[in-house]
Amino acid sequence: MLIWFLPLFLVILMIGMPVFFALLAAPGLLLYLDGQERMLATLYRNVFTGIDSFPLMALPFFMLAGELMNRGGITLRLVEFSQAIMGHLRGGLAHVNILSSILFAGLSGSAVADTSALGSTLIPAMEKNGYTRKFAAAITAASSVIGPIIPPSGIMIIYAYVMGESVAALFLAGIVPGVMVGVGLMLMVRLLADRYDLPKAERIVKKDQTISATENLIARVLARLNMIGVLWGLHVLVASLLGTASLPPLAGLIGFAVVSELIFTAARKRMSEPARIVYKRAVVPLQTPVIILGGILIGVFTPTEASVIAVAYAILISFFILRSMKLADLPAILMRSALGSSTVLLLVGAAVAFKTVVALSHAPEELAEFILSLSENPYMLLFLINILLFIVGMFLDAGPAIIILGPILGPIFVEIGVHPVHFAIIMSVNLTVGLATPPMGLVLFVASSVSGERVETISKAILPFLAVEVVVIFLITYFPAISLTVPRLAGFIQ
Repeated sequence: MLIWFLPLFLVILMIGMPVFFALLAAPGLLLYLDGQERMLATLYRNVFTGIDSFPLMALPFFMLAGELMNRGGITLRLVEFSQAIMGHLRGGLAHVNILSSILFAGLSGSAVADTSALGSTLIPAMEKNGYTRKFAAAITAASSVIGPIIPPSGIMIIYAYVMGESVAALFLAGIVPGVMVGVGLMLMVRLLADRYDLPKAERIVKKDQTISATENLIARVLARLNMIGVLWGLHVLVASLLGTASLPPLAGLIGFAVVSELIFTAARKRMSEPARIVYKRAVVPLQTPVIILGGILIGVFTPTEASVIAVAYAILISFFILRSMKLADLPAILMRSALGSSTVLLLVGAAVAFKTVVALSHAPEELAEFILSLSENPYMLLFLINILLFIVGMFLDAGPAIIILGPILGPIFVEIGVHPVHFAIIMSVNLTVGLATPPMGLVLFVASSVSGERVETISKAILPFLAVEVVVIFLITYFPAISLTVPRLAGFIQ
């Protein structure tokens, strides 16, 4: 009888019960009818044990860091920075929207936060510049799925927790796919620019911006340190590829410091003063992903500790460097992040409890036999599983879907030769795109709320962008190097 847990779960969902309660009601009812009342206590106890995890503590802290960044005026700075870079292109504000999502992804890792924060700023601006509201809402929703792909990523933390994978490896594996989604969306905007007569734009650089002497000094130092780090990383990479020895540390640092200063001197001559201020105002906020990934890569802290560092850094820059927040702002920020975190963690706990019945029902074994009986060709199986995940993502949030389907599908594809990290990225990206897929994509409803446009209207306008994201999914699926090269170079996978 327990094999009917999934159909019953879907029926309960369709009648309108919230996902959290559906995840517990479906298996609970079947256990009761099957005469296994003792298992009911285990089922509901697993809600707590599923949440009681040190790695999962990263989720609420990353969400809090995103809230602090947003309230501290970081979002507006990223938008201004994106406008200065991309605003002059045809369909400029659409490109700005996408680039802002890429940058914001390194701060929050949440598609919903991306849609809400950027949408409230960019959708009115795009409409004012001649874009239709439905197009502005659609590109905002489509680009927001980049948030959970580029690190830090909440769903990848969940996947690593459930499947026992390295969070750092998953974070690194998501960088290239996330950038590919962004570039693909930009190419689609360019294709649509002439067809839909998207507005032309001039380079948008606000001329009334100011920067304090303290932030100016910090930005200059950080920018040069970043450039030295990039040059050093390229040098080490080239030296390893050519099989030659690297420069001595001191000589290398001095040399790269000189080169970086020459680069900034040349760039300064080509930029106006307002443009330089806009770029400097973005330097401090953009250190967040650098600190998170840099600390994890060099082994200074774990991903969970990195999330705490992100919160501390957000407080530091918002209160003491940018001075854009007051103590009176903290209660509302803590309340919003607590509500968001509790929602996600309750879903995780319920999904872990749901997984108990999955194991008891022997559904994984039966599903594995069924999938492997469909075809012996791994490429065909990957195609079919992408279709399945895409459909699941339309109706079920990415976190619960990963916890429910990950333990079932992961071992099947690892058995036929798919790398565990590669499958993790396939699953994560696919389910993330589902957040923007009609009829039940969560970010569609958020975009509708922010823009005031009907979900049905946004759903039609988003279809060209969803097509791009589906193409990227299949590229990731059939070319493993796209997701595995960066973590392999960093030494996190073999």
